[in-house]
Amino acid sequence: MPVVRNTPAAEIRRIFELQKNATRRMRLTTAADRIRRLRALRDAIEARTPELYEAMQADFRKSAREVDLTEILPAISEINDAIKHLKRWMAPRKVGTPLPLFGASSEVVYEPRGVVLIISPWNYPFHLAAVPLVAALAAGNTVIMKPSEFTPRTSGFIRQIVADVFPEDEAAVVEGDHTVSQELTALPFDHIFFTGSTAVGKIIMAAASKHLSTVTLELGGKSPAVVREDADMDLTATRILWGKGVNAGQTCVAPDYLLVPADRRQEFIDHFSKKLSDFYGPTPEARRQSPDLCRIVNARHFQRLQDLLNDALKRGARVAAGGNTDASENYIEPTLLVDVPLDAKIMQEEIFGPVLPVLSYGNINEALDLINSRDKPLALYVFSTNRDEADYVIQHTSAGGTVINDVMVHLANPSLPFGGVNHSGHGNYHGEFGFRALSHERAVLRQPKRSAISLMYPPYTNFVRTMARLTKRFLV
Repeated sequence: MPVVRNTPAAEIRRIFELQKNATRRMRLTTAADRIRRLRALRDAIEARTPELYEAMQADFRKSAREVDLTEILPAISEINDAIKHLKRWMAPRKVGTPLPLFGASSEVVYEPRGVVLIISPWNYPFHLAAVPLVAALAAGNTVIMKPSEFTPRTSGFIRQIVADVFPEDEAAVVEGDHTVSQELTALPFDHIFFTGSTAVGKIIMAAASKHLSTVTLELGGKSPAVVREDADMDLTATRILWGKGVNAGQTCVAPDYLLVPADRRQEFIDHFSKKLSDFYGPTPEARRQSPDLCRIVNARHFQRLQDLLNDALKRGARVAAGGNTDASENYIEPTLLVDVPLDAKIMQEEIFGPVLPVLSYGNINEALDLINSRDKPLALYVFSTNRDEADYVIQHTSAGGTVINDVMVHLANPSLPFGGVNHSGHGNYHGEFGFRALSHERAVLRQPKRSAISLMYPPYTNFVRTMARLTKRFLV
């Protein structure tokens, strides 16, 4: 596998200064200018899709169809949404003006933040680089991107496509390991957009604070799935398996643990086992050979997952489905664990792999107490055929986003904000939410020559006091 070369610090600073000098020009770009850039990016993605297939197959054996669904489609969808709506997003937004400012007009103007840094992760290396890039370009910023070194072929693809589409002073890619990220975050970016772990998110936020840079942090955590007593168990098992199988469970919003009524646990296991055969093959070997199960990204992450499995089993957990692994291929079969003690490491850390602990509960409030005793998750899923039952879970928990009777699909709707809360993230994006996250909302008030407030200038006579008193009474 190729090794990503660290971009030298001097080169990083040179690109940063180029982009900083270009921000004045970029803030004057029209909707038509930005749409031309977005169309050029879309055309390049569509023309070079076969190269992306090859890159992601080389990085972690991701199938072309999964690349289409989870990498290319989200990027193209975001571009198309921005092209369709950008003129409206950019338009100044009229707002009301209070009585003491009678005669004035007020509006909110959206201006670029300036130079934006995007640090993207390895798990969806193209999708999670392209979507914030679209938001940054739509908002009129210049952009420096740093993709993950753990997916070197895809990182190289991103670097090449950005270089081919954009001048270096508008968008550029630098590559390397964590030391390159440290060089970047030491610079006074106007905004930093980071997707990754909560632990690294804290480091990014601390670095940003030195320059008072604004941040968007898309993090993760342990996203629970709650099965209510009335759930359709066949549908539940099908969609849970899809959520843990796609990208080998290496998804920030993959269901991380399942809470199911004790008297329906075996029913879920039976349906899951059947769907495992239907999706990926009837035997462990057939599943290992399946082209639709990608691999864990590298040996280090494979070993981390293997250690979590081993620890759980030592503490009394049992494999209820799946469980096969192959270190030579960084392969882990979709796996269900039952009887998992809460102090097992797999219940303390975000799993980020195709292993799912199944926990039983007797009363729904037991399940909610467990969820609420932990950090607020990036996503929470509820399976129920009764709206009131599902709403009860929503009302008694907090999460970045929630899907009823499915998992992860809220990411596909650009009309919904995507982001976490507290430990699972800071800020949100997608569609107009991304445009606003990467824009500064500037207050503009236009005051006429004759203004109501001038009646209250000093000296503060009885007339001024009367006007102030009447104004206050009228406002109440």
